[in-house]
Amino acid sequence: MCGIVGYVGKQNCTDVLINSLSRLEYRGYDSAGIAVFENGEIKVVKSKGRLTDLSARMETEGRPSGNVGIGHTRWATHGEPSDVNSHPHSGADVTLVHNGIIENYKKLKEFLIREGKEFKSETDTEVVAQLISYYYNGDPVEAIIKASKDIEGSFALGVVFRDFTDTIFALRRESPLIVGVGEDESFIASDVPAILQYTRNYYLLEPNEIAVLSPYSTKIYDQHYQAIEKELKTADWDMDAAEKQGYEHFMLKEIHEQPTAIKTTIASRITDGLPDLEECGITCEKLNSFRNIFIVACGTAMHAGVVGKYVIEKLARVPVVVDIASEFRYREPIVGDGDLVIIISQSGETADSLAALRLAKENGAKTLAIVNAKGSSIAREADMLMYTHAGPEIAVASTKAYMVQIAVMYLFAFELALAKGKISEDECKKLVSGLQNIPDVISGMLEDIDDSQYAAASLVNADSLLYIGRGLDYALSMEGSLKLKEISYIHSESYAAGELKHGTISLISENMPVIAVVTQPELAQKTVSNIKEVKARGAYVILVCSASITVDEDAYDLKLVVPDTDPLLMPMPAVVPLQLIAYYTSVLRGNDVDKPRNLAKSVTVE
Repeated sequence: MCGIVGYVGKQNCTDVLINSLSRLEYRGYDSAGIAVFENGEIKVVKSKGRLTDLSARMETEGRPSGNVGIGHTRWATHGEPSDVNSHPHSGADVTLVHNGIIENYKKLKEFLIREGKEFKSETDTEVVAQLISYYYNGDPVEAIIKASKDIEGSFALGVVFRDFTDTIFALRRESPLIVGVGEDESFIASDVPAILQYTRNYYLLEPNEIAVLSPYSTKIYDQHYQAIEKELKTADWDMDAAEKQGYEHFMLKEIHEQPTAIKTTIASRITDGLPDLEECGITCEKLNSFRNIFIVACGTAMHAGVVGKYVIEKLARVPVVVDIASEFRYREPIVGDGDLVIIISQSGETADSLAALRLAKENGAKTLAIVNAKGSSIAREADMLMYTHAGPEIAVASTKAYMVQIAVMYLFAFELALAKGKISEDECKKLVSGLQNIPDVISGMLEDIDDSQYAAASLVNADSLLYIGRGLDYALSMEGSLKLKEISYIHSESYAAGELKHGTISLISENMPVIAVVTQPELAQKTVSNIKEVKARGAYVILVCSASITVDEDAYDLKLVVPDTDPLLMPMPAVVPLQLIAYYTSVLRGNDVDKPRNLAKSVTVE
């Protein structure tokens, strides 16, 4: 959520800031602004709306010209989206941008008002600017340290001081922030894509570290004002990976990248046909010690966890509880020694998931992180770590990150079942071989997407619809429904097919769309019976089923066939038509597919 950028160097600062912010639009925002040193003065331009609105404002108010500045895309939390509440915000000596939440801002604001400070906005961010200004006595780092000790909450800050016209200061606590290093230029950014067009080299700031950036040097200090030596990291993907490369939208590109992402994620974790997760810190001894498993995640990552639950319990016979991260902490979970808590997060910075991880560790449980972002908070704090290798995922609606999360859940389940003695080596090798074949299956499916487009055309004018399935197909239905509602804005719900008669079937009306998923042979007959129930009540049924499952033609209106593979692995190929249906429905409705309204890619606040 929100995006921070900053630049110090010889280039036109405004161009760099706008270009970099455009790379962070996927994070979600409702206003934007920049602050640039122009002739020794800080010039601020900001606007409600998109970056195009900001650019339009600069056409009328003037485009700042300089070599040092900060920029921001804001997701409104305190105060409505407006020009005044947009970042940057200023105090007497300070202008800054901020991601995160200041939990004690009201108390700080009351104090600052008593001290004579006047406020222009409704934001918690302006409180930080005024607080740093209050403490400022000529030393920016000292003022930032003093202010940070008063602040409760999560935040990343990019700060410029009126007296230091060639320097940017940055601080992070919880909210992500990186420092990019180029040739005679430096950057700050919320995420790597923002700076890839300029440099692939960066420092990852740890909590409470302060960076001081000038054109020719980057210094980093701790909370005691002691200099820190840090490892310079290099992004392992380039600008091409963050471009559309001829696809109309990032989401469509990322759907087509799924076969490669799966191969990259699993290849190095298979040895002699068996899962090999030692490089992740996972050993047979550890696997045998786990009595219970908790999978904790949010949104799409949670749906990947539901697939993991079905597969782990079926193969390894270990009980698994799947929790929404925002609920896990507050239900006082019975978790501790002998338990494993798996945290799944694409960004590795999801606030609720990070808090759940810390709670699990406090209670004595072991933790395993499944994340895509290297060096992220969740990755650093977990006891064991499995990186997914999806590469950059720019579209807000997750596709390939979800796919590789499932892939590593399968590898984990296979190795756990083998370690527990629930499957033989031959059985395990057969499952692994099936997983290795999935990329080719998906590649073949992506060569013919006409049926998915046709299905989307039938949903364009729908007001509401249902997704139904049983077992793993129910997990698939949950993800399919979420994808559709995320980007098409059509109300959609998923239900276990057997639950229809317990109330939900009352919603079925003439021509109401129902998407039914049938890929599990042992449950097919029962699911088909449920499909016939909704069809008899006038539903328009879109059937997604595996090739070998036979369904009477009068039970559906449109059928999308998924090539046969091991039923246990069907969630991977079978989710592809659901992704495509959501994508093309959104396109046909004229929506902004990659940046759906009200949504953010990385949710770094509760």
